[in-house]
Amino acid sequence: MKISRRSALFTAILSGLAPALMLASPAAAQDAAATPAPRAPLAALAPEGIQGNPEWQLALDLSTGGRVVIQLRPDAAPAHVERIKTLARQGFYNGLTFHRVIEGFMAQGGDPRGNGSGGSTLPDLNSEFNDLPHVRGAVSMARAESPNSANSQFFIMLLPRLSLDRNYTVFGRVVSGMEFVDRMEVGEPPANPSRIVQASIVADNSPPPPPGI
Repeated sequence: MKISRRSALFTAILSGLAPALMLASPAAAQDAAATPAPRAPLAALAPEGIQGNPEWQLALDLSTGGRVVIQLRPDAAPAHVERIKTLARQGFYNGLTFHRVIEGFMAQGGDPRGNGSGGSTLPDLNSEFNDLPHVRGAVSMARAESPNSANSQFFIMLLPRLSLDRNYTVFGRVVSGMEFVDRMEVGEPPANPSRIVQASIVADNSPPPPPGI
């Protein structure tokens, strides 16, 4: 794994452009800010059998005080959803921080190094760009310059940034607990980063950790 490729995963585009995620190199920045391809109308809910099914829901118990539930979308990003479920069930995300939180933009976490440079020991994923938009609450996979470099890091959108559509793989959306995402410590990195106390699949019935952990 190329450790350095994730060291500057996200920056805001300045000079009058709307903020957007961009990579370290100018070519990658141009790619990330490109106008997304036309999309077919998108259903607000996941298909029957997925929507509300606890096997397809991720729970993040945050140090900000509560549980965030994310509806996963295996219909749109099956490999990414399988990766998230695997890592959650391994306990990989437990204790990891949100190392980059930009107010009005997004909160990024899932890095065991806590600085944007790391990932899991599993192979990187091929992109699964889809029609799910980067609206508030959307959960998308972070990556480096290559479209096929997502691994374990992800970000939660605080406000819409549709310029990211079809450049990053959206694999779910927050369906409850967004107020706990909004409470995250802001910074790049934050002085006192907010943490994932526990990540679990809702079907596994893992109780929330005791307060204060």
